Order: sequence, then structure tokens, then C-alpha cells
Amino acid sequence: MANTLDSSMKSSATPAKPRLLDEVRTVLRRLHYSYRTEKTYLYWIRFFILWSSKRHPRDLGALEVTAFLNYLATEREVAAATQNQALSALLFLYGRVLEVDLPWLDGLERAKRPVRLPAVLTEAEVARLLAQMQGMTGLMASLLYGCGLRLRECLQLRVKDLDFSYRQLFVREGKGGKDRVTMLPESLVEPLHRHLGRVKALHAKDLAQGYGEVELPHALARKYPRAGREWAWQFVFPSASRCADPRTGTLRRHHLYPQTLSRAVKRAARAAGIAKHAGCHTLRHSFATHLLQAGQDIRTVQELLGHSDVSTTMIYTHVMNRGARGVKSPLDRLATG
Repeated sequence: MANTLDSSMKSSATPAKPRLLDEVRTVLRRLHYSYRTEKTYLYWIRFFILWSSKRHPRDLGALEVTAFLNYLATEREVAAATQNQALSALLFLYGRVLEVDLPWLDGLERAKRPVRLPAVLTEAEVARLLAQMQGMTGLMASLLYGCGLRLRECLQLRVKDLDFSYRQLFVREGKGGKDRVTMLPESLVEPLHRHLGRVKALHAKDLAQGYGEVELPHALARKYPRAGREWAWQFVFPSASRCADPRTGTLRRHHLYPQTLSRAVKRAARAAGIAKHAGCHTLRHSFATHLLQAGQDIRTVQELLGHSDVSTTMIYTHVMNRGARGVKSPLDRLATG
């Protein structure tokens, strides 16, 4: 009887070892990775485990990781960006979670990254597209083009990021975790004021119903417990309904769902009769190209876009000059002659 009691006390005192995916999730959150990255890394780690017949990754090594990445490139024919995504997830698993150093992956067949020029709309096409959009999505599309924002940068805007006095907009933790400042178009000042009036009324309604707390980045919620209910921290483009936070389960109002704007832009492009590929990121490409066409310095455009390297911004000079290098086609010379 005593032995049984002792064994039960020992088993209750010794916590169960967390499962591998739970360990990965814990480390990702401790290092402040975004929820989007968390989902992506867990997907590829789970895929790798299933591909290896459910063997534990600790029992595998560089050979198996290389074989898996080669399988993605050769048999599944994934894009280079997709293979790099899977590689990043597995390097995180081994380096950060399992604390195992993988030797350099010799024999890895890298998926080829094709050099592609971005799709760009003319100013007339942008005007036609925006004319087909109204309401919140129309205002968001105007910000994408007018400020050069990425889709998620627009979604994650908070009230305090809009500086109407200096006509500028702050982008917090953009791609690569970098902050930057871009212009706030004069033509959007009044529409934004009207929109924020409606958002503020919605926030007041949430507060009256016992809600109104928004998600805060990193540990700010512990440092400033009341900040989540303040108006300055609210999302500029909130969702129509409240939902449970996938990490904490807290019921709150998040920002608009990304697909809502993506679908609205594509519908507007079709309605405007634009035959080119036209999505949210196309508006950002068009922003950069039109600034360069207007004579803006490429370094200024680089800063507005948040590019680390000017060579990334240089791609827009190729788009801008395509068909406009001052070289006349021999067919046109034949016709005029």
C-alpha cells in the first residue's frame, strides 16, 4: 500500500514531458515569432515527421532533411520560396528546439528561383480599379497604393500610427521586423477621419458590453495592463465581429481578415476590365513604379518601401523602362518610312 502511494506521489510530482510540437510552439512564442510564422513552421515540421514515417526528428539528421527538401523540389516541384520556408522551419526545429547542429546540407537540390518582373498597373488602370471599390476595402486599397503598404502592414495599422498633423504614417514591425515612416496622402485625410469616427463608435459599444480590449504586441499587455482598451491601440480596420484569440482564447475584436481585401481588389480589377494580374501587392508595385516615373530618387523610394537593399528597389526601374528606353522598333521605322 505504501509503495503504491509513493509511486503515485512520484508520478504526480513529475510533470509529463511536452510533446514535440508543443515544445516548438513554446519556443516560437518565447522568441516572439508571429502567429502566421508559427502556423507555417508547425505545418512543415508535421509534414516532415509524416514523410519520415512518423519517426522522431531527433533520430533523423542532415541526410533525412536533405532527402526531404530534395523530395519537395523534384517530386512535388515546389517553388524556391516554398522550399526555403520548409528549410527555415527544420533549421529552427533542430537549432532552437532540439539544439542539434546540422552539418551543411551537401547534395541539397535547391528549387530554382526564377527572375520575374512585378505586374504594374498604369495610373489610369489604378484609377479605374479604385473607382470600383467603396467603403472600408476601398479606403484600404487607396492606402496600399497611396502609401506603398503591404497587405498585412495595412491590416495591422493602429490609430496611433496615423499622424495627421505631419501627414505621415508609421509602419510598425514590417517585413523583417523593421519600422518605417511613409507619407499619408492628403486626399485620404478626410475619408480616414470619417472612418475613424465609425470605428470609435464601434469601440465604445464594445467597451459598454464588457469587451474592447485589443491584442498588444509582445509583453506590452503585462507592462501596460489597461493599454489594450485604449483608443490609440485599436486597429484602424477592425473585423465586423469578435472572435477568440487562437493563442489565449480571449474573445476580442481583431483586424479585418486578409482575404476580405484580397477578394475585393480582384473583384474590382475584373469589374474595371483590367486584363493584367492585379492583387493587393500590385498596388504596392504600382506605387513604387509611378514614383520613379515622376522623378523621385530611388533611395527615397527604397526607404518608403522598407527595402533593406536598393537592388530590390531597382527591379522597378526595369518595369518602368520596359518599352520606353527610347529605342524604336524596326517595325515602327518601317511603317513610318
